[in-house]
Amino acid sequence: MAVAVIINPISGTARRVDARKRAELAAAAVARHGDAAEVFITERVGHARELAKAAAKRRARLVLVWGGDGTINEAVAALAFGDVPIGVIPAGSGNGLATELGIARRPEEAIAIALRSEPRLIDVGEVGGRLFVNTAGIGFDAYVAAQFNDPTNPRRGLLGYARITGRALFTYEAQEYRLVAVDSVDGTAGSRVAKRAVLVTIANGAQYGNNARIAPNARFDDGLLDLVVVEEASRVRTLMHVPRLFNGTAEQAPGCTIERIRRATIEADRPMTFHVDGEPVLGGTRLDVRVHPGALWIAAPPYTRT
Repeated sequence: MAVAVIINPISGTARRVDARKRAELAAAAVARHGDAAEVFITERVGHARELAKAAAKRRARLVLVWGGDGTINEAVAALAFGDVPIGVIPAGSGNGLATELGIARRPEEAIAIALRSEPRLIDVGEVGGRLFVNTAGIGFDAYVAAQFNDPTNPRRGLLGYARITGRALFTYEAQEYRLVAVDSVDGTAGSRVAKRAVLVTIANGAQYGNNARIAPNARFDDGLLDLVVVEEASRVRTLMHVPRLFNGTAEQAPGCTIERIRRATIEADRPMTFHVDGEPVLGGTRLDVRVHPGALWIAAPPYTRT
């Protein structure tokens, strides 16, 4: 069985002309391990999902995805609930999944790690009918994701993301969301209103990427999602505590609650834009959230964080 390698030629700050170099490097690295490689270059949005689905149908031993969280998300949508594992070669702006799992940034090393790792099961989240493996969100982070992925955005990479985030901190307007039928880890269920929430993040992993830890206790393999809600009383107070939303002390920020859940429903008076692993999606006025425990095989280092 061959190893399928799916490469996004423009992930991160790469140029399309780099695709050939990436393909040659990947093929050589896989061959050194003694496997045969089938290398594919994505050509459009959604192509990685098609390629991963075809690789699974051919019974590939492993699907290696070279790209950012969005490219990985496409492949996960095809591989979840199946028995073909995914491996990650991080090349995006945030690389949240890879960073949290301790996957090396150097492509050769990341490939070697995936090829020699024993695949294991991790959870997959779902919101609005779309799967995600790291984080999903409504509100501020979805707004930033939409701005970052806009075709008119002239700057990619971490600096481009930071520029958009910094500007949005002053311009984004908090919205009202209703969180209903929340099934939390303590077995309780209830209805509540999060008034003027600037941020509603659903975390399977602990961080957005680049070690920005929005849900410090989230784990990929605990059968739960962490629901992070940040209510805004004033923009000044929100700005004062922004660092807490990224350094692992989010729960100490005023107006921030983190709840471990299995399911939830989020409602609003107007259609909500949300994101799955950084990819923006226009949803309706109701979004159902759930976790799928152990739904994805991944070839990665042992997850040892406690």
